[in-house]
Amino acid sequence: MQPASQMDPVSKGRLWGGRVLTAVPVLFLVFDGVSHILKPGPVVEAFARLGFPLSLAVPLGILEFGCLAFYVFPRTATLGAILLTGYLGGAVASHVRVGDPLFDTIFPTLIGAMFWGGFSCATDGCAPFLLSIRRPPVRRHSRAGHDRPADCETKPERKFNDAIPMCV
Repeated sequence: MQPASQMDPVSKGRLWGGRVLTAVPVLFLVFDGVSHILKPGPVVEAFARLGFPLSLAVPLGILEFGCLAFYVFPRTATLGAILLTGYLGGAVASHVRVGDPLFDTIFPTLIGAMFWGGFSCATDGCAPFLLSIRRPPVRRHSRAGHDRPADCETKPERKFNDAIPMCV
């Protein structure tokens, strides 16, 4: 992987796509965090249905805001994305445990996918790792060693006892 100073800049379209993909779940989780702290009727019902004590609403809201704070600052965005993945994974597990409908169960996964998609589009941070967008180097073989370019080196092949020249 190239050092950060040598990486190609992100295109404007990709940058704005990443910003939109990031803004939607951030705004949703800000709304969700505020609702945890204010504890309106739907939050009280959801906590009862999921089997959580209502006293956990405020700590969960604060935890949610902490994860978001890490995510929205570029220097800690990777850590924030990882923390939010764990937070949303807990939400999925809670919905699965009580047998909620499919959409309620999958929704946190969609939010997490939007976080990672936005992160990947706005930066080149995880794209090479998650999407494997780089092609492997082309290797040229010659069993007899003929027609081998000068910059090729000979490496042993696992299947055969003879050495096969390969260009790297």
